[in-house]
Amino acid sequence: MAEAYVNFLGGSPLNRLSWLRTSQPFLNAIVHAPTTRWLVFKEGQPLVQSRPSASNQSLARLTTTDVKPLLGSEPFFSQGEREGELAPSDVPGLEAARLRGTPIVFLGLHETDTNSADALPSSEFSAKTNADAVISNIKGTPYFSLDVSDVAQSEVDQVLHNAAASQEGTELVFSEPRAAMGSFDPFEAALFAEARSMIDWNARNKYCPSCGSPVYSLWAGWKLSCSSLLPWADNAGKRPCPTARGLHNFAHPRTDAVVIMAVIDESGDKILLGRNKKWPGKFYSCMAGFIEPGESFEDAVKRELWEEAGVKVWNVRYHSTQPWPYPANLMVGFYAVASTSQPIRTDLDNELDEARWYTREEILAVLNHRDGTTLTRRDHRQLAASVEKSNTNQQPNSSGANALAGDAVKEGEKAAVDAAQEPSESPPFKVPPMTAIAGVLINEWARGRAGFQPELPKRGNL
Repeated sequence: MAEAYVNFLGGSPLNRLSWLRTSQPFLNAIVHAPTTRWLVFKEGQPLVQSRPSASNQSLARLTTTDVKPLLGSEPFFSQGEREGELAPSDVPGLEAARLRGTPIVFLGLHETDTNSADALPSSEFSAKTNADAVISNIKGTPYFSLDVSDVAQSEVDQVLHNAAASQEGTELVFSEPRAAMGSFDPFEAALFAEARSMIDWNARNKYCPSCGSPVYSLWAGWKLSCSSLLPWADNAGKRPCPTARGLHNFAHPRTDAVVIMAVIDESGDKILLGRNKKWPGKFYSCMAGFIEPGESFEDAVKRELWEEAGVKVWNVRYHSTQPWPYPANLMVGFYAVASTSQPIRTDLDNELDEARWYTREEILAVLNHRDGTTLTRRDHRQLAASVEKSNTNQQPNSSGANALAGDAVKEGEKAAVDAAQEPSESPPFKVPPMTAIAGVLINEWARGRAGFQPELPKRGNL
């Protein structure tokens, strides 16, 4: 059986060691391991690094020595009521709790030794085993994420200046995330997807949705709990928080599923693409929408296309998925069939500006054009703003690395390259690159590798 299609940002390369998220002896010890590395974020922007002579950026991975001034006092996990105090080990509400300091998430372990990989919750890796024994059995690189959004800029600047990488001549800067990921390799992209989603979840959820009390971090950043449940909380005259009993999905990280679909006509030779009103001009993509309660993925595909464009589809077929950390979505890709005889409506949805059928020949011409899947820096900001309602005129603190297309050339350098090349006309429209699942669906269909294709004429026997 063929391997499932792995999209950019997918692959989940870490062994997440989820059973050790409640083990403070392990967590407080692994922080100090020489191999441990930290991914640093500020307001959702990842810290990236580049050499002065290099044109591309990569995800910065700092050591514990580098970031220690930002971590606060020890213990880092299972903090007690008072600073410097270790919480009792027999209190479930304090398992790897972090009550003070910058937000931290234990992401997992990158096992590079194939002869000793795949740590499992067996005796040698059990949370009940001595932490030193567990760590001695681990081979690879442990990863943490650190959110410095609420740290004074001067403190962050000082830490980055003193980091070992900076002392060796590497430039460390925070970059607009979509621009940054364009130059990541597949491993970095998957690592970034996990880290950014977890950073965002912890940053957005500050209060208990049941009673309004502040929440605090448990399980090395993978659980949030109401502060009214702390053993020393003063709840006199208050009703017990409903989260004191039962399992609650808002206490754990969530991933919101979005269906995204390439609609093919009955001949197999045309594809339906749409353009959002807030997107850059001439940019077209597959239509998409959130799944709603009580729906299957296939139901959501049919409903979204009917509600957005007034198009009835059938024969819905799954292709692949892609984690999308803006903020924490899972894009679920499908192909579907529709008739070109149906009128396309653009007056049904507040966001759809235009939708039309394109032939395979038209799509291939764009895919084969040098700029067919390349977005400018402003295009990139505009796409981000359409989702996050941000200011499109704000300049990102990064190079002009293309947010989606994987363009690793800085803006000034790209202009020089363009000027040196033969001039060419702009493509009639643009589509997403292969780093986005929409680009994968379009590209794979256009090149005859997936989706519904024209039926070949049957040959009779000679």
